[in-house]
This record gives sequence, C-alpha cells and structure tokens, in this order.
Amino acid sequence: MLQTNNYSLVLLIQLSLLTFDLFVNSFSELLRTEPVVQLVLFIIQDISILFNLIIILLMLFNTYVFQVGLVSLLIERFRTLLLLCVIYLTFSITLHSWIMNLRWLNTNRFIWTDGLQVLFVFQRTASVLYYYFYKRTTEYLGDPRLYEDSPWLREAFARARQS
Repeated sequence: MLQTNNYSLVLLIQLSLLTFDLFVNSFSELLRTEPVVQLVLFIIQDISILFNLIIILLMLFNTYVFQVGLVSLLIERFRTLLLLCVIYLTFSITLHSWIMNLRWLNTNRFIWTDGLQVLFVFQRTASVLYYYFYKRTTEYLGDPRLYEDSPWLREAFARARQS
C-alpha cells in the first residue's frame, strides 16, 4: 500500500519532472546557438518523460485493484494517459532528433522547415494534454480506495467474473 509519506515523495518527483519538461519546452529554443547544451537538455527531457511513464506504471501496479487482477479496469480508466505518454514521448524524440539534425552544424541560422513546424505544433499540443492528464492521474492515484478492499471494487470484481 502506498503510504502518505511515500505518496508525497512520489508526487514531488513526478511534479518536478513535469516542471523540468515544461521548462525545456518553454526555453530550449533560446539555446539554439549552443547545440551541445540543447542536446543534453533534450536527452534529459526524454528520459524524464520515460521516468514519469515508469512511475505511473509502478503506481498502477501497486494498487489493490491491480493486485486482485482487475487490470482491465485500470487500463480502461488510464488508457488516455498511457497513450498520451507514448505519443508525447514519440513526438518529443522525433522533434529533438530532427531539430538537432538540422541545426547541429549551422547554429547561426534559424532553420524551420514546414514539416518541422507541423511536428513542433503536434508535440506542443501533446505536451499540454500530457501535463493535464498526468497531473489528474497522479491526484486520482492518491485515492486511498484504490489501495484497499471496498464495495465498489467487489462489485467490479463480480461483474468481471460474470463476463
């Protein structure tokens, strides 16, 4: 069971990683003249997105709902976030690779191709949705009912057995 102290620490780590991600998305273009620094920030950002996905999965595995075998209930409830995490990570890695490929040797020019602009808009849109759904999910996973036996869980288990 996730204790209050542990949940506070996990929540702090998650929100710190989200804040760092927001910071990199907001200010990475200011570092286009320093490609090595930008590359390091992009790598750390992608790793932080991956860590956030791993933390959410570990929190899901820690619930009583998962432990009694109602994985489909968790997947149904958190499908949007899990898909958004994967989509956002894919968009971020693709955008970072494309930007570094175009600008690595030519840091003084402001290079924006049409495809890069489209990918940039998709990545930023996905980031806003990712931040919203991730924060909402972390708050929902703090609900003590997910970590103990309860009447709604017994009803869900009975429905799952009948199906």
